[in-house]
Amino acid sequence: MTDRRRFIRNAALGLPALSLAKPLFASVSDAEKVKKLTILYTNDTHSRIDPFPADHPKFPGMGGFATRASVIGKIKEEEDSVLLLDAGDIFQGTPFFNFYGGEPEFRLMSAMQYDCVTLGNHDFDNGVEGLFGQMKHARFEFVNSNYDLSDTPLFNRVKPYRIFKKGGLKIGVYGLGVDLEGLVNRHLRKGVVYTDPIQAALKAEKELKHDFHCDLIICLSHLGYSYKQEKISDKQLAPMLSETHLIIGGHTHTFLDSPVKFVNKSGQNIFVTQVGWAGVILGRFDFLFDRNRKVLNTYSSMEKIYSKTTLY
Repeated sequence: MTDRRRFIRNAALGLPALSLAKPLFASVSDAEKVKKLTILYTNDTHSRIDPFPADHPKFPGMGGFATRASVIGKIKEEEDSVLLLDAGDIFQGTPFFNFYGGEPEFRLMSAMQYDCVTLGNHDFDNGVEGLFGQMKHARFEFVNSNYDLSDTPLFNRVKPYRIFKKGGLKIGVYGLGVDLEGLVNRHLRKGVVYTDPIQAALKAEKELKHDFHCDLIICLSHLGYSYKQEKISDKQLAPMLSETHLIIGGHTHTFLDSPVKFVNKSGQNIFVTQVGWAGVILGRFDFLFDRNRKVLNTYSSMEKIYSKTTLY
């Protein structure tokens, strides 16, 4: 029996309210009609190209692009359909950015075959022109739906959303960005106009679902997981949505042990996740779809990134 078949059969046994006397799949051939999609994700990697030193007080030997690339490559060898995403703040944090302005980050993420990323506030640290200039090194897509970029060179490079086809499934990915006021100097964000992320998200998910008939919708958010003060966050956003299945967050460097489940306006589950910062953890979220391309079940895991791969 292949690993794929074994996974699907084991997943079926783990479904809630399942009677063992009446299995979900009558045969392996029925099980093979189920589609599996693996989402891998990072956020706030902050130019952490090398791992932290071995004597670092919090993350000894953790992080680094080389080990992450190895882990991602192994997962892609094992799974048929993988989407690799990032929730922003790729730039700033080590001398690599100070000296090279983001080129190594984009080149290495391209080599890892990232599919799509959104923009974080620190990605503007060399200005709009600096960010745009480095995008020539990026072989992946950029999304943001609540920044009006029409008066910037980013306009034709950053789209509100993108649609990906994996294993017969259509996945819509849209992006949201934090208010740059007080975070990025005005001259560095010249021409970027912040708009309401809630309204932008509702518009994006509606178009992705009803105009483009996406089977799964993902939000790449750089709004932040939660705040003590009154400020829009992923926790506030999730229950307001209707069609989004997963919010991959960033900005607040929140280490969540596992994705947090909310119920959206349609009464369906929506998950919010975030994996801290510096690329010390690679997040993974697996979706199972039935033969009608409806979400059947979900699984998640986190993988700590050491200079030598270690799982937990």
